[in-house]
Amino acid sequence: MRICVLSDVHYKYVFKDTYDRANANLALDFLKQAVGKYDLMVLNGDIFDLWFDWKYAIIKQYFPILHRLAEIREHGCRLVLISGNHDFWFNDFFRDYLEIEVYNNSFSLKEDGLRVLFTHGDLHTVNDLRYKFFRRLIRMKLSKKLFSLLHPDLALLIGGKLSRSSRFRQVSSLLQSKKSAGLSRYAEYMIGKKDYDLVCMGHSHHPGITRLKGGSYANSGDWTRHHSYLEIDSGQVSLKYYKSKEMHNAQNPAEDRPGGDGPGSQPQPAELPDQ
Repeated sequence: MRICVLSDVHYKYVFKDTYDRANANLALDFLKQAVGKYDLMVLNGDIFDLWFDWKYAIIKQYFPILHRLAEIREHGCRLVLISGNHDFWFNDFFRDYLEIEVYNNSFSLKEDGLRVLFTHGDLHTVNDLRYKFFRRLIRMKLSKKLFSLLHPDLALLIGGKLSRSSRFRQVSSLLQSKKSAGLSRYAEYMIGKKDYDLVCMGHSHHPGITRLKGGSYANSGDWTRHHSYLEIDSGQVSLKYYKSKEMHNAQNPAEDRPGGDGPGSQPQPAELPDQ
């Protein structure tokens, strides 16, 4: 089975500048070339910068990416959507209209002899009590009900402000390091105590593959800076990057690539332990 893991695209319903638009177009290009390529695609949280399912309304600016996902599904690829900290208010749209499976916190499978866990990761950071309190508050049934009563234009205005405040909240490099360490520790626990061979997360926007005792922790990174994703194929997990000329015009990608990798470079896959 060939699996693609994608997270933290943060596809926006309002483009603030050319960089936002270039990021969106790059994600659409990637999804177009992914049609017919994978058996399973895991959308591991924060694919949308904000999502809400109203009873009779869908955010029209998301139609391009929804169309791409529909194409992938129509060509036989199983699609799994996991909630993130920006997109979690799901109802029946993805399930009933796009045949996409939706999971609230995590999804797991056993394939090719490997036990793999997928989760966004926002529950497993450390020293982030303010966010965890807000997460519990905003996911309450009452909060969802109140938000649904708002006119979509007003709701998206409020939701956009909340999304931006979350995304641009300043944190020290030390705190950011501790947050990333929290994801690694959670992966280590799930591998050591729950017998998973591979744990895939996002959220930190720090792509990478880390070998742990008994398995591997892989972070798919993001599409606001790194444009990275994971592939799992025949017992190997690889971290890959996707670039286009449009992004070269919007930024210097080599400056943002971990280790200074140039466009189109393909890091070596990390082999998982023999079963």
